Amino acid sequence: MVLSLDRGLHWTILVLTAPLPKRWRVVLRLKLLRKLQLRLLRRADLLMIRHPKTGGTWLRTMLTHLYAQHYGISTRRVFKSDELALQKKGLPRWLISNGYSSWERVIAERFRADSAELRGKKTLFVARHPGDIVVSWYIQYTKRTKAFKRELLEWEAGIPIDREAINRSEFLRHPDFGLPALIRYHNFWAEQFNKRPDALIVRYEDLRLEPRATLSTISRFIGEDFSEQEIEQTIAFTDFDNMRKLEEDNYFRNNSLKLRDASDPEMRKVRRAEVGAYCRDLDGDDLAWVDELIADRLDPAFGYGPGGEVRDR
Repeated sequence: MVLSLDRGLHWTILVLTAPLPKRWRVVLRLKLLRKLQLRLLRRADLLMIRHPKTGGTWLRTMLTHLYAQHYGISTRRVFKSDELALQKKGLPRWLISNGYSSWERVIAERFRADSAELRGKKTLFVARHPGDIVVSWYIQYTKRTKAFKRELLEWEAGIPIDREAINRSEFLRHPDFGLPALIRYHNFWAEQFNKRPDALIVRYEDLRLEPRATLSTISRFIGEDFSEQEIEQTIAFTDFDNMRKLEEDNYFRNNSLKLRDASDPEMRKVRRAEVGAYCRDLDGDDLAWVDELIADRLDPAFGYGPGGEVRDR
């Protein structure tokens, strides 16, 4: 069993601050988690910036499986920080972060300042069509997101949000959680990476539609020489149907990948694996609003457009 020292510190902070009154608890957690995030940044060899529901966990599962085949380590603990290095000396430490919200904002601050703390660290940014993200993010936020994380995110929100009462249409339009926030998030990182040769934008859609070529590109970028056979086996292992089965069997040791409620399809971590599904999920008014905002505000560097369009970049 692989026990991450970094994750242990994270949960120690949460446990020790839990008895405090809300204001003290939130302020202290933000302060301590910011410090921990900077500690992880300074120790990391590689960074992965991703928003929830962009496929970041799926990509980490792919990379974990590739490392496992190539270096003989476990496939059952999907890495988030130091798990690879704990199993085999010389493997990289990663920082997995949204890099933009709450305590993780310290990463965006370092990028904005072109901090020396980023020197020598390559960054993967996982993008996905914001229309697809926002529909899945609504379900994630209202059904699966941990209470401590919601508390910290809502503490800094300009407009209150009630996860038990808010409907999908309201969530889409929420300036701090919905589509406007997702577009600002993508645009910020597009601006940062436009001037950084040590960053690679990986689109969920490319991973889904062209997994071999995309994984090969990622492998070269992070300095690994995974074989074609290893990539093929990883694609088979992380196929949607197999991932659903692995979730049902509680194969992975990560709490975030465990099946919460088998009777509720929306509670699954591996919920769907579709490109452009928001066009079928949303009704006329909501769909028109989402597409209009994407057309008007989203940086064209990603190749995303109305109607779930994914263009070559």
